[in-house]
Amino acid sequence: MRTFDVVIIGAGSIGLPAAFYLSQKKLKIAVIDKFASEGRGQNRAAIGGIRATFSDPAKIKICRYSIDVIKRMNEEHGKDVDWIQGGYLYPAYNDEIDNSLKNLLVKQKQFNLNIDWVSAEQVKEIVPGINSNNLLGGIFSPEDGSASPLKVAGAYYSMSSKNGVEFFFNQNVINTIVNKDKSFIIKTDKDEFSTKFIINASGADAHAIGKMVELELPVVPDSHEAGITEPINPIFKPMIVDIRADAESANYYFYQNKEGQIVFCITPRPPIVGTDCDNTSVFLPLVIRRMLEIYPRLRNIRVRRTWRGLYPMTPDGFPIVGFTKEVENYFLAVGMCGQGFMIGPGLGVIIADIIADNNKEYDFILDQLSLYRNFVGDEILK
Repeated sequence: MRTFDVVIIGAGSIGLPAAFYLSQKKLKIAVIDKFASEGRGQNRAAIGGIRATFSDPAKIKICRYSIDVIKRMNEEHGKDVDWIQGGYLYPAYNDEIDNSLKNLLVKQKQFNLNIDWVSAEQVKEIVPGINSNNLLGGIFSPEDGSASPLKVAGAYYSMSSKNGVEFFFNQNVINTIVNKDKSFIIKTDKDEFSTKFIINASGADAHAIGKMVELELPVVPDSHEAGITEPINPIFKPMIVDIRADAESANYYFYQNKEGQIVFCITPRPPIVGTDCDNTSVFLPLVIRRMLEIYPRLRNIRVRRTWRGLYPMTPDGFPIVGFTKEVENYFLAVGMCGQGFMIGPGLGVIIADIIADNNKEYDFILDQLSLYRNFVGDEILK
């Protein structure tokens, strides 16, 4: 039997950063994943946005950490992850969105976010060529940005491995036994592991993994589709997020990456619940129509490919983070609601401080994102 201080289930957007920052604390770490290599679950379907522009203090704090560590990744670790600090822009084209964004801005200012209302003229300067018909303005957060999910996953895997983290790929967790001394035995289809701490960072499998220790985790995956174009010369910098809903979609968003490609995604309405990741025939016509309405300059760019990935959703759109009451030393980092890539680096720092140092600084995050909250309400900027 292999013995570790911490076993992480899931080598994705959450598990990889957590492994690295825990290894910096000199703990012996194992990471188990059912796929053949790192970042092969929800991480590889992420489009790359990283923002602290949220409506709640917990995710703002976490993602501020994420931005900080990702933008310093090349300087500190020699890992170029294609970081671009282009900001996030939420344009308003009707009074309802205008009022909603302005009301939200008041709250965001209270959390000291670097975000401001920009006029229609300023929006046109930030995104040359944007549709100005009925444009009222928008909110712009210049410190947000984007990076490559593939390169970030590879960086954390490489750095973790160098620090002695052991990865066990192509292994399915089939059982978890809670010992009388509150330690665990994790059985896979190939190995057995003994550990004091477990971190459930298993993405879309969170509910099934939780059931092994009789936890009922309200995490249900739905699927979103994304795409990428051929590369072109730079024409705009921010992630553009249109939160207007219509009969077929709740919102959509797109940006230009470091290689010049336009990366785009849409939130289907109603949600497509389940784990099916096959491409659909309705995605491209729907998202292209919406993108061209707001940014006609994209009209003649060729689409290279599309893909579909999973959003492990909770009822209120917020993650579940923290230790469980029922099973001591069992830590949840699940239900990221499609934001695992941007949450992961910052949450990894926090998880390491909590588990290794019993740091109480983050108690407000654990309280807000607790499994035992009432799950009433809804994240405004999903």
